[in-house]
Amino acid sequence: MKQQFRLLGAVVVVASASLACSSAKVAGVAELTPQPPVVITPAQSAPAPPAVDPVLELLAGADRHFEEGRNELTLGHLSRAKTAFNEALELLLESPQGARSDPRVKEHFDRLVDRIAALELTALATGDGFTEHTAEPASIDELLAITTFDTAAPTAATAQHVQADLERTEHDIPIPLNERVLRYVELFQGRLREYLAAGLQRGAQYLPMIQDVFRAEGLPLDLAYVPLIESAFKPTALSRAKAKGVWQFMPATGREQGLEQNWFIDERSDPAKATVAAAKYFKTLHRIFDDWHLAMASYNGGPGRVQRAVKRSGRDDFWTLTETSKYLPRETRDYVPMILAAVIIAKNPTQYGFDVIQSTAPSVETVKVPPAVDLRRVAEWAGVAGDDIQQLNPELRRWTTPIRVSSYELKVPAGTADIIRDRIEDARPNTLNALQWHIVKRGETLATIARKLRVSRTDLAEANFLRMTSKVAAGQKLLIPRMPSAALLARASSDTAVDTLVEESTSSEELPEESSVVYRVKSGDTLFGLAKRYRTTVEKLKALNRLAGNSLKVGARLLISSPRSANNQQQ
Repeated sequence: MKQQFRLLGAVVVVASASLACSSAKVAGVAELTPQPPVVITPAQSAPAPPAVDPVLELLAGADRHFEEGRNELTLGHLSRAKTAFNEALELLLESPQGARSDPRVKEHFDRLVDRIAALELTALATGDGFTEHTAEPASIDELLAITTFDTAAPTAATAQHVQADLERTEHDIPIPLNERVLRYVELFQGRLREYLAAGLQRGAQYLPMIQDVFRAEGLPLDLAYVPLIESAFKPTALSRAKAKGVWQFMPATGREQGLEQNWFIDERSDPAKATVAAAKYFKTLHRIFDDWHLAMASYNGGPGRVQRAVKRSGRDDFWTLTETSKYLPRETRDYVPMILAAVIIAKNPTQYGFDVIQSTAPSVETVKVPPAVDLRRVAEWAGVAGDDIQQLNPELRRWTTPIRVSSYELKVPAGTADIIRDRIEDARPNTLNALQWHIVKRGETLATIARKLRVSRTDLAEANFLRMTSKVAAGQKLLIPRMPSAALLARASSDTAVDTLVEESTSSEELPEESSVVYRVKSGDTLFGLAKRYRTTVEKLKALNRLAGNSLKVGARLLISSPRSANNQQQ
């Protein structure tokens, strides 16, 4: 069409020139030499773009998601990294070619699986399951690092305001109106305002539960505000000294108060269980000192240290004991006035410029689930993100419920418990998780197995409830202490994908003990080779799958009997 317009333009130009010549002759003007007509050559067509290889385009898209995941992992965003990794694999799995049909896609898929697994295992090896990566700094570390001595003395107006407040408000722990408490009241209204505001906001969902527990135990309700200073009510708070949870229990103290800690769970991070333990601990501390201020100081510094300070000084009153720096460290000396200042504000927030926060506890249900259920499967059934299930169950250190329990009470979003029960009842046992196992061979030890599988010897022992020095017997089944990668879970997420789960997570001698698995036939597979790999016989494979001949169709699914079921059949 453009060429036609150019030709038309040329005709118009020539016609105009002819008219001009005629006019010139009439006017007696010299005749113009006519110009040859313009010849328009057809425009050369642009070369056709090279054909795009859809497979290479697919692989490039998967690589983009992978790089995004690696960047997120570098930044410490584990959940975002997992999402990006899953997207990389799902792009290949859901492609028209399929992740196994094209050799290039298959090779790329397997390489991505290995790379993702390596990155995730590295991240997990440097931390505490997924909870280490979701852990937040404990506010106690930062608050106690702030000294009050570089601030001006509290104003007379602050003293009068707090005094009037204390006269109107009932407290069940004595609160002295001294300079040390007043300094922190002013700090919380000034440079520490954000700390306290965030804690009040977060604590609204936990305070009713804490007060109920403390009321039932006959404890002062003012103690319910201790987590404002300890953790700002963060269940995932982890201090530099490895204290954890809303109540910041040290590992040994937590165990003393009945909080279980193992490779799968850490009950210090469960707000309800830790609150019961805190109530028990405060009662013990008060029996020792018969004074709530000294009990609070010992909650921070340890009862032994405070007892020694009382004995050395001959003073059994916290305020006289801490007039000098000789007996207790500054952190413990500041701890009690800091908490009392927080209590003053928390009981009447509007009087100190803070908003009143209503309870925002999420609506949850509990459902009994079998051992070793992957939380991401539960999230899928509940229609929520995996992080949502983890946040409702902060005591879980891994992406699975514990393995050595008859059942586990899992918290789930309200309205989803029945759905999850139905899905668990309908699911085959070997599809509830993507755990990896190792069958001990003769001569192996924990040390040699850990070295062979490239896992921590400590984790290997803890994951199997063993000591580092424990001996293992041939045939014993050990959990490999590494979480299934996003890749492995993606392939195990459907009931018909168990074949890849078995292939990637176990070797032939590490086959799970479930009664059977499903295998998808690949190019080059033979009945003899599969029988050898899974320690069964060609005859049994043919009988299980009602095969008349020995030929296999690529993509077909085979039911494969495991050693355990084969033994049972023989018996």
